[in-house]
Amino acid sequence: MTVHFIGAGPGAADLITIRGRDLIARCPVCLYAGSIVPRELLAYCPADARIVDTAPLSLDEIDEEFAAASSAGQDVARLHSGDLSIYSALAEQLRRLARRGISYTLTPGVPAFAAAAAALECELTVPEVAQSVVLTRIAGRASRMPEAEKLATFAASGATLVIHLAIHAIDRIADELVPFYGSDCPAAVVVEASTPVQRILRGTLADIATAVASERIERTALILVGRALAAHGFRDSALYDADYRRRFRGGTNAP
Repeated sequence: MTVHFIGAGPGAADLITIRGRDLIARCPVCLYAGSIVPRELLAYCPADARIVDTAPLSLDEIDEEFAAASSAGQDVARLHSGDLSIYSALAEQLRRLARRGISYTLTPGVPAFAAAAAALECELTVPEVAQSVVLTRIAGRASRMPEAEKLATFAASGATLVIHLAIHAIDRIADELVPFYGSDCPAAVVVEASTPVQRILRGTLADIATAVASERIERTALILVGRALAAHGFRDSALYDADYRRRFRGGTNAP
C-alpha cells in the first residue's frame, strides 16, 4: 500500500500532470483538500472510490485515514493544491507515514506562482533587471516566520517577490517594500490564478493596496512585486544571440 501525494495544480483542473491524473484513476481512496482543489479532478477517481474532503479534518484525522487505508491494503491519492514543495503541509504528513512504516510517493504539480506569472503574461526573471525570484510569506496563525526570513531582508536584494498567504496585510507589505523598490515599482495581485473566476489587479507599490481594498479580496491571492513585472528597454538574453556559442549552436564566429 502506498500514499501518493499529488500536486493538483493552481486551480484549473486541466493543469494537473498526466502522472497525477493516472494515479488518481487507480487509487481506491482519494483524500483531497476540498477548500481549494478543483472537484472536477474527482471525476478521475474509480467509480467505487472512497473520497474524503480533508478541509475540515485535523492532522490526526487525516493520519487515521492513512492508517485505515493501510490496514485495508488500499493505495491513497492525496491531492494538494498547487505544488507539494511549498506551503503544502506535506512535511508533517510524511513524518506520520514514516512512523507507521507506510510508503509514499510525491508527484509535483504546477505551482500557483507559475500560474500567476502566466496570467500576468510576464517572465519573472528578465536580463539585468531581476534574475532571482523569492517565494515567501509573512507570519500568520498557521506558523511564525524564522527570525532571519524578514521581508526586508529579501527586498534588499531587488529580486522579484512572490508573497503567499498575505493578502490581508498588503497595505503593510507595500509600506515595508517602498524603501527598497520605490513607490513606482510594479506590483500585482492575482486572485484564484488559472480558474474561471481569476482576477488580476495591476498597479504599483503606491496604489496596489487601495486597489485590493476596493475589490474586497480576502484569500487565494498572490502578491507579486518587482521591476520584472513591467520591464522595458532591457537587453535580449544571450541565449539565442547569433554569436552565442553553445553545445547545440556554434555561433557565427565559431571555428
